[in-house]
Amino acid sequence: MLNREKVTGCLRSSGLTLATLAGVIGGVIFGLSLRTRAEPWTDREVMYVSYIGELFLRMLKALILPLIVPSLITAVGSLDMSLSGKVGLRAIVYYMGTTILAVILGIILVVTIHPGEARQRTEDVQSKARDVTTPDTLMDLIRNMFPPNLIQATMQQYRTSLIHPGEFSYNDSGQIRDPNDTYSWKTEGEWTNGSNILGLVAFAIIFGIALAKMGEKGKPLLDFFTCLSDAMMTITTWVINLAPIGVFFLIGGQVLGTNDFGKVLQQLGWYFSTVMLGLFIHGFITLPIILTVFTRSLPFRFIANMTNAFTTAFGTGSSSATLPVTISLLEEKNNIDPRVCRFVLPIGATINMDGTALYEAVAAIFISQVNERALSIGQILAVSITATAASIGAAGIPQAGLVTMVMVLETVGLPAKDVTIILAVDWLLDRFRTAINVLGDSIGAGLVYHLSRNELDQMTKVTTTTTGTSGGRSKQQDGGCFESVPLTEIEDNAK
Repeated sequence: MLNREKVTGCLRSSGLTLATLAGVIGGVIFGLSLRTRAEPWTDREVMYVSYIGELFLRMLKALILPLIVPSLITAVGSLDMSLSGKVGLRAIVYYMGTTILAVILGIILVVTIHPGEARQRTEDVQSKARDVTTPDTLMDLIRNMFPPNLIQATMQQYRTSLIHPGEFSYNDSGQIRDPNDTYSWKTEGEWTNGSNILGLVAFAIIFGIALAKMGEKGKPLLDFFTCLSDAMMTITTWVINLAPIGVFFLIGGQVLGTNDFGKVLQQLGWYFSTVMLGLFIHGFITLPIILTVFTRSLPFRFIANMTNAFTTAFGTGSSSATLPVTISLLEEKNNIDPRVCRFVLPIGATINMDGTALYEAVAAIFISQVNERALSIGQILAVSITATAASIGAAGIPQAGLVTMVMVLETVGLPAKDVTIILAVDWLLDRFRTAINVLGDSIGAGLVYHLSRNELDQMTKVTTTTTGTSGGRSKQQDGGCFESVPLTEIEDNAK
């Protein structure tokens, strides 16, 4: 029976979620109401409107590196090697499996629905595409996993650039430089602005393994990173409480900055419906079925507890920026062991992009349909492989998928400049697919925790027994590790 205390308690626990959702809806209404002005809004005026939202997004991005790196180091360093290997393998298998399923689903839908046949091509948006080849892009992904300078990795990423030979072919020391063949062009390396998250994640994992191998000798340094991680989570909580205000102005500025909002709504059409249908099927049918099959429990409560993470992902358009919210909800509401949560989620936020992979597969084939080009089975297979690889390398920031779209288009021989066809609607789809990315990360953490529960219980018992014989409490119980109470107590409280 409902009473005042239950209603009050529900509002308190869901207050931030409801406020963030209200910020999303209010932002749309706010943006549309400002568009009623007779004179068009200038870029500077739009910047003023979205300024508060920009500050919120900058605060979230500032938390990414100091949260991800210490969390990974502490997560790997606090687990024994056998457990780290099992947890990591389960996470990788889940991430790769769900990404491939998302790509296959997207291809089936776009080939069946044919959204590009009735679509009229527009030339309103023009942009200069960067010349790339698929082998160079794939090799750059691997190169970025091994940054030569960790300080530089916090600010820059490496990529291979092609030098255009000019209008005519010429002989360069026995090599023909053909302007129509990008594989014959000269290459050079260059550094672009943006954190090399993949390289930092790889280093943090290796560093954590080293601390775990050192045993007692490495505990002081492990304690430092544990304390740093806890401090960052505290700061994150403060920033998260600003989400409703930040999201309100982010959405309002985005709506206001669109040149012709009515035209944008018309352009969504079949393409928008196809992507949305794919995201819905993958996020609310495929992933919950996987969770139900392996955990033998209904997924509805688990997903409902993550609502605030989804709304934050939709508002910011960034899976990495939403990472602090996701970690907090999984640990506090779904009782996921922090040792697993903080180990799996930072990796997932970097390499698990189900929504992005599905979107890129749909968008590439959609563009081929706009160009009236039928793709062969081999080309469709190439799209699936490249979209999977591209999604792994997509940074967890708003609209990063557009960058990797060039790689997918080049694979099937489509002009890279055609990515501008979908720019008018990408800002909205980007937010939906980001929410699905976060959903996939969350379910992955829950699934890996369930499958790894026996190993975690055994590790907790061994630690408690070992320290208990000396009359002290375990390191985990003292807060030196991720959790402040033993795992068995968490499970008793959850019952």
